[in-house]
Amino acid sequence: MSETAPLLRMEGIVKTFPGVRALDGVSFEVERGEVHALVGENGAGKSTLMKILAGAERADAGTIAVDGRPVTIDGPRAAESLGIGMIYQEFNLVPELGVVENILLGHEPTARRIFLDRTAAEKSVTAALTELGIALPFDRPSRRLSVAQQQMTEISKALVRKARLIVMDEPTAALTEREVEALFTLIGKLKAQGVAFVYISHRLEEVPRVSDRITVLRDGRAVATQPTAAMTPDEMIRLMVGRALDTHFPELPRVPPEAPVMLRVAGLSALTGPNGIDFAVRAGEIVGLAGLVGAGRTEIVRAIAGADIPSAGEIDVAAKRLVVRGPHSAIEAGVVLMTEDRKGQGLVLGMTVRENVTLAHLDAYTRGFLVDRRAETEVTAREIAELSIRTPSPEQIARNLSGGTQQKVVLAKWLIGKANVFLFDEPTRGIDIGAKAEIYGLMLELLKRGAAIVMVSSELPEVLGMSHRVLVVRDFRIAAEFSRGEATPDKIIAVATGVAA
Repeated sequence: MSETAPLLRMEGIVKTFPGVRALDGVSFEVERGEVHALVGENGAGKSTLMKILAGAERADAGTIAVDGRPVTIDGPRAAESLGIGMIYQEFNLVPELGVVENILLGHEPTARRIFLDRTAAEKSVTAALTELGIALPFDRPSRRLSVAQQQMTEISKALVRKARLIVMDEPTAALTEREVEALFTLIGKLKAQGVAFVYISHRLEEVPRVSDRITVLRDGRAVATQPTAAMTPDEMIRLMVGRALDTHFPELPRVPPEAPVMLRVAGLSALTGPNGIDFAVRAGEIVGLAGLVGAGRTEIVRAIAGADIPSAGEIDVAAKRLVVRGPHSAIEAGVVLMTEDRKGQGLVLGMTVRENVTLAHLDAYTRGFLVDRRAETEVTAREIAELSIRTPSPEQIARNLSGGTQQKVVLAKWLIGKANVFLFDEPTRGIDIGAKAEIYGLMLELLKRGAAIVMVSSELPEVLGMSHRVLVVRDFRIAAEFSRGEATPDKIIAVATGVAA
């Protein structure tokens, strides 16, 4: 072991997928006890580089050294043996197993080499959690843990395996501000013990708070590595997208007072929680739903879209009564839900872009029992051009697209129909700053077409920057309404937390 060599050095890493050069000679290093932020647009190569480090992918060329010694990482076990832990955005826990079983999975203490030694297992995990200052319940399966608890379980799992370098991919994407602060406190404590982190995040405002150095990837290349203090947010964005972004949020068009009401919700309730929801949205207007995680924002838009069936209330779309019997009745009325889980609910990942775009409208593209693939290809090619979808062809598999591009494919699916009410649930979660700007531009284009938009977002600046009006949801009710001019972070947080009525 060399004391002067960095903990990790990756040099000249190259990785090519069919039709895409994901990494083009990337070099990257991490010192002991350092938080090194890795930022870049979707498709820049961040996840691919870290998957190579974690043994989930093999590089086509390049070298990796740990403690100054060349190593071969040919699988996750090899990475683990070198002290490398990977915490993916989609956690790698067994849903039916508890905290103890998940943390020790594959490393369980046994009695007589056959049975789990439960006492020894709980003692080992309790000691690890106590050292970290973490409290986790042992009496429930991981599927019943909060997102923050699942993340702490993942961190504990890595540390029990003696990880010296932990890779965190979008660790705060679904956390509340209080949970984010707790995570940052834990990272600081582990840094002091010599643990290093690679921190990947699209929330650029949090990167300076937690990192020591920043490396920017663009188009599969490392374009800059600088101390965090030397890189301004504007410089970070310019390096990421290859150009300066004049403003983070576009100017919203004025909503004429005579604009027709496209969506009216009155007394809406559902068994999933919404209780007596009342609001309306005009053509050309964006209404933002703000609130804490678990307040009921997603449940409201799901009930409107028929993903959950309302138990009471009325919904009018373009002055016509909508009787919600399921998603199909809402879609027929022109209401579509852009779900926050685009991978699980918005796309069929194993299908092509063409198949995903036309999936909800197959009646229009079938001739008898046959699908008119030529017509499908034509409409998909049109949407690819209009939305600037980054794909080699309409036949690209959706799984191989970046998060921002997948979001555009979901939008294309609804644009070829007759949708005029769009329910966006976390429209920019997990996508980069450049793709966010494109999504905002597409939302403005929908407004120009006369659409009405309801937007759920956990990012308060996004709610404030992209809403004509803000409704604050608390305990599954609309607790307050603010116009664009009235809405401030302090007012919204006060209502969301119950400090103000």
